[in-house]
Formats: sequence, structure tokens, C-alpha cells
Amino acid sequence: MCVATSGPGVTNLVTGLVTATSEGDPVLAIGGEVPVHERLKKTHQSLDAISLMKPVTKYSAEVVTANQLGEIMGNAIRVAESGRPGAAFISLPKDIGLADFTGDITHNWGKKLTQGGGAQSEIDVAAALINTSRRPMILLGMQASQTNIAPMLKNFLAKTKIPYTATFQGPGKWAQPADIETFVGRVGLFRNQPADHLLDQSDCIITIGYDHIEYDPSIWNQSNKRNLIVVDVIPADQDNDFVPTAEIVGDIGIILDELVDKLSPQIDNEFSNEVANALVLNKRTVSEGVQFNGSPVHPLRVIHELQKIITPDTHIALDVGSHYIWMNRYYGAEYARQVLVSNGQQTLGVALPWAIAMSLMFPDKRIISVSGDGGFLFSAMELETAKRLGVKFIHIIWDSASYDMVSFQEAAHYDGDTAGVQLGHYDVESYAKTFGCQGYNVKSADEIASVFQKAISCDVPVLINIPIDYSQNMRLMQDVIQSFVN
Repeated sequence: MCVATSGPGVTNLVTGLVTATSEGDPVLAIGGEVPVHERLKKTHQSLDAISLMKPVTKYSAEVVTANQLGEIMGNAIRVAESGRPGAAFISLPKDIGLADFTGDITHNWGKKLTQGGGAQSEIDVAAALINTSRRPMILLGMQASQTNIAPMLKNFLAKTKIPYTATFQGPGKWAQPADIETFVGRVGLFRNQPADHLLDQSDCIITIGYDHIEYDPSIWNQSNKRNLIVVDVIPADQDNDFVPTAEIVGDIGIILDELVDKLSPQIDNEFSNEVANALVLNKRTVSEGVQFNGSPVHPLRVIHELQKIITPDTHIALDVGSHYIWMNRYYGAEYARQVLVSNGQQTLGVALPWAIAMSLMFPDKRIISVSGDGGFLFSAMELETAKRLGVKFIHIIWDSASYDMVSFQEAAHYDGDTAGVQLGHYDVESYAKTFGCQGYNVKSADEIASVFQKAISCDVPVLINIPIDYSQNMRLMQDVIQSFVN
């Protein structure tokens, strides 16, 4: 929940609320407004906030009489938390906010809607399609990362042994069966990963909790040539490149339990070999990190060192930039929603505020956030908030002196030319100390491990600046390039 003053206070909420709605995070925002009798006047901070918020939230309404408050609040909470979660906005005029409330608030206001399983007819169709498939694949989206369905998802993957991939927000390696490797890596942004190749080879794809904004169907499913089975909490958007053969809507966990007992998939040997090759490619790339030394530091070396300090209950927040591609591809999450990332809106500056929020929610857990040097500046001032609240976390800055994710894509599209992407230098260690926090400027790869250990023992927020080598970023857009050694 968040509260903002009228006018610019409300407009400042827009980016955060559209991010929450795109990423499937429930948020209730309350914004101030001028008194009702001044709503149509040109007075200070008067704003049509409801119209502003409608495109970026699931629910947007204004309270115009005090006795409406319970109704509107209840509806806002219910909408924000139901289906695919998102943001809800309530506009509260000053005079209504100060008025006496004569209504009755009970626990039934805002009660979340409980879903059941899917239609049996659709489950039967889906089961028949999967059982006759010889090259099935599963694509997991953000909604499949909900902790409440984790046991059912793991059971489904363990019983079927169907290979699976995931969007940047979907479940990673934590969901795969204990006796067989079936997670073939993540997909997103560019259609060039081993898992993309497997999706192309598949004759039946089962999407679970997937939303188009996570990985556009026009990228990975252009031909729409195979059977497509959708399992989700809401109906799929109609799309030329996403036409389900079977669509099961309801509680994902219940659906998976109902469906799995009807399945006996038979995967052919050729496709199994393709899956095995994908697993080898992903492992080889991740293991390369230890080989990179010197300065600036290769991204895989940073990931290699990060994995040493990530405990089973560490929470990770990723900003957006080149680092978010490297991290999402080559770090596999250990549990549901371990890694938070703005994959839909790709909002710069989210990592540090997310780290603060997670530190407040999990004060005894290890919190790590990652940003680029450009993205950090979007919310760097919140370091004061973090220190004042007494939270602690480690924030790692991948420093390329540029908006690098923009830079390498500009270079790819404009014959190597770039514009408006260069950044100047700032001293992270001095900046951290200004707020009473701790800062480190890493000079080379062999310093990272010791700096990380120092950061773990700090009782205040820690900033760590690492000069990063993005010289191989162009390979991130090339076809199934998985080795960065040569």
C-alpha cells in the first residue's frame, strides 16, 4: 500500500503502478485530491487522477461521499489481489478524507475471490493433446512463480518429466524433479536461446501462468504451428500468434493436480537428445565465469562470485539493463519468486526500492539488489530512506559508464552508431558514506570475493561498484551463442 499527496504526488505514482500491474504485483495506492467542490476549478494540485490512472491500474475510482469508502476500498483490494494481481488506485478528496465515516467495516470487505479447478472438458482435451504429443514443452510464466502453487507445480513436473523453460519472471531450476534435469534455461527478449530452439521443435506447448507481456508471442510463436495449451487464472488475450487449442482457467495448482493424473506423455528419443544438448550448453556457459579475471570484470565472473554468497533464503532484486539479461539467463532461482525483475515495463530504478521493501519484510534474510550505473541514479536518493529506516542490504552496481542495454541495441540497429548513452563517473564509495552507509569501489575481479564478504557483515546498506566488461554483449542477440570464452 502507498499514499501520495494530490497533484504531482499522484503523477509520481504512475510509473510504480504500471510496473506493479505489468509484473503482477498487488498494490493499493491512495492519492489525495482537492475538495469535491473545487474539482472543476483551476486550483493548486487539481487533477483528473482517475482518468490518469485507468490505463495503468486494474481499478481506478474516486470516493465522493464518506459512506462509499468501505465499498470502494473493498473493491479496490479485491481487484488488486484477484486473477493476475496488479495495482488499484483510489482518489480521496481532502474534505472526504476529513469527514466522519459512519459505515461498518468487516473482514468481508475486500475478501479475495477463491477459484476452483478448470472446466473438465478442457482438461480432457488438453490431456489428449499432451498424451499424443511426442515433443512437448512447458513454458512457465510469472503466475507459475506463486509460492502457494509451488508444491503442485513441482509434482506436475516430476510426474510428467516434460522439459520446461520459463520467462524471466517464471520459475527457474528450483521447480525441476529431483531425479532428472528438465529445466532448459530461460527465454526472453531475443529468440536465440537453447530453449527457444526446443520451442521451435515442439509439437505441443503448455503455457502455465504466462502473460504475453513477459515474452511476446510474435517472437517465439510466429508460425502458431503447434498445439497450444493454456493454464492460467484468467483467459488468454486473443492474439494472431497465440491461439490456444485448449484453455483451462482457474486455480493453477488445482488444475495441475487434476491434469497430471490423466497424463502419460511419450517423448521421442530425438527430442530427448535435443533437451540433453540444451542442458549441456547452459551448464557450460554458467561454469565459464570462474575463468574471467582482470578489469573491467566479465559479467559471468560477477555471477560466479554472486552465487557464492547467495544462500537458500536470499532475496534478489534486479534493475533493468544489460546486467538483467545476463542475470536472468545465467542465474537459476532457488525458490519461488526469489528474483524480482521488471520484465514487462522494464522500469529503470526499481532494484533499490525493492531491496528496501524486502529488507522490511524479511529483516533476518540476506537481500541483494543489482543495477547498472545508469539505473542506480534513478532511485539513488532512496539510500537516505534505507538508512533512516534501519534496513540493510547489498546493492551491486555494474558500472559501464553508459546506458549499455540501450547502447548495444542501438549499435546493432544503426551500423555501430550510438547516441545519448554515455554517463560520467561518480564515486560510489563517497556517495554511500554521505548517507552513513558503506561503499566499495572494486578495482578488479580478484577483489570481488573479499568485498562481498565485508559487505555481508555490515549493519547498514552497502553499495559495491564493479567496473564491467560488456564487450561481448552483441552475442546476447546472436543465435544460440552460449560460450563467451573465445
